[in-house]
Amino acid sequence: MPGLEDLYREIILDHYRSPRNRGELPVPPATRVEGFNPLCGDEIVIFLSVANGAVEDIRIGGQGCSISQSSASMMSAVVKDKTVAEVHRLTNAFKAMMSIHVGGDDHGDALPDPDVKLGDLEALQGVVKFPVRIKCATLSWNTLAQAIDEAMASEDP
Repeated sequence: MPGLEDLYREIILDHYRSPRNRGELPVPPATRVEGFNPLCGDEIVIFLSVANGAVEDIRIGGQGCSISQSSASMMSAVVKDKTVAEVHRLTNAFKAMMSIHVGGDDHGDALPDPDVKLGDLEALQGVVKFPVRIKCATLSWNTLAQAIDEAMASEDP
């Protein structure tokens, strides 16, 4: 589907050129976590504010390829105002989408949950054709998981 691939390319480039939620939050009370992919040099910085078990605010920073930076932008837009449980479901669905039939082999990975809507993130599904780029797309999600763990630990009395 050449038309769909062009649309997906435009969505990725739009998020790369005009990233959503770019910036910083005051630390504390926000949690700051850095993610780095030493294989390609991509870096993601996430500033996360969690209150009452939900993502109150999120800001992203860093530098890297269009895949890593657009994935971070899309991720920040979709998780804002979601509960931590919803963010976990989104994370699992995104990672499942990124791992299906990598290299043409079924690695026994979980299938995406059809009830979880990924929105613009579906534009990144073509990345699975390039296994080396999957780490670029998932870097922000792995960093977000660490940020949520740290934020939740500091929120517990």
